[in-house]
Amino acid sequence: MRHTVLALLALLLLCVGSHSQAATFKVATLSPDGSFWMKTMREAGKEVATSTDDRVKFKWYPGGVMGDDKSVLRKMRVGQLQGAALPMGELLSFYPDSQAYGIPFLFRSYEEVDYVRSQLDASLVAGFAEGGMEVLGIAEGGFGYFLTDQPVRVPADLQQQKVWVPQNDVVSARLAQSIGVTPIPLTLPDVLPGLQTGLINTVAVSPIGAIALQWHTRVDYLTDIPLMYFCGVMALSGKSFNKLSAEDQAVVREVFGKAFEHIEARNRADNVSAFDALLNQGVEPVALTDAEKQAWLAMQQPGEAMMQSEGGLSTAALERIKALVRDFRQQQ
Repeated sequence: MRHTVLALLALLLLCVGSHSQAATFKVATLSPDGSFWMKTMREAGKEVATSTDDRVKFKWYPGGVMGDDKSVLRKMRVGQLQGAALPMGELLSFYPDSQAYGIPFLFRSYEEVDYVRSQLDASLVAGFAEGGMEVLGIAEGGFGYFLTDQPVRVPADLQQQKVWVPQNDVVSARLAQSIGVTPIPLTLPDVLPGLQTGLINTVAVSPIGAIALQWHTRVDYLTDIPLMYFCGVMALSGKSFNKLSAEDQAVVREVFGKAFEHIEARNRADNVSAFDALLNQGVEPVALTDAEKQAWLAMQQPGEAMMQSEGGLSTAALERIKALVRDFRQQQ
């Protein structure tokens, strides 16, 4: 009888332990439902559920139904949401060195990006984990360019323009101010109306973003030098992710890791195609002389200084990424 009771207790404890590992991650994003990104994420979520016998599930909130990125992060802090897909820069407070990929004029080609990311992505994921965010994947957003309604050839030309910066993006605002530009902060949904009314006439955005958001319909020129490199991430709160068993954590990482490889390849191809599409739809590239390019590249140093003073980018991270870029260029 005693052995039977002990066996029942052991079984009960096993059931309770298994149940405690079950989780549903509520994940919000501005990406619209039906988009390639959302389709891929939904498929990955279903695969995780199947592979974990429904111990781990994902519930999606696309299209901004949970508010903008900062609203989503607030809801994650109080446990209303457990995850988000958003620009990497929005997670600056969790890991300041993550902004290194976005240093203005750091990269000049996708080949440089691929080399640097092959060396640094893993350390970024580890840094986020230490800061309380489990990043399941980093997705390329592509190079951002200045799109304007008048030709912009050198930084001084921006002083005559009405330049948009994302609302609450202190680093971008300070960088604009450092070259004499008075930035106009707006939320993402307000940018297109701002272009239509003339409140702003200059945006920095990737080609695919410009087309998806229809901003390209309100500009005429593209300054033909990459401004910065954009990344997005899918992140879960470390507190919720760490409640999973080690086995289930491994499944989630593996499945979403493969999904993000698929997204990366698609995003790269789409951005290259979108650049050509912008030109085909009448946006005129502003070709720069060597001297004009150097005027832009000289903005890298104040950009670095601003990221350090305003964003907390460490000297070690800054020097490491710059060394990797130099190594690649020397190899070429």
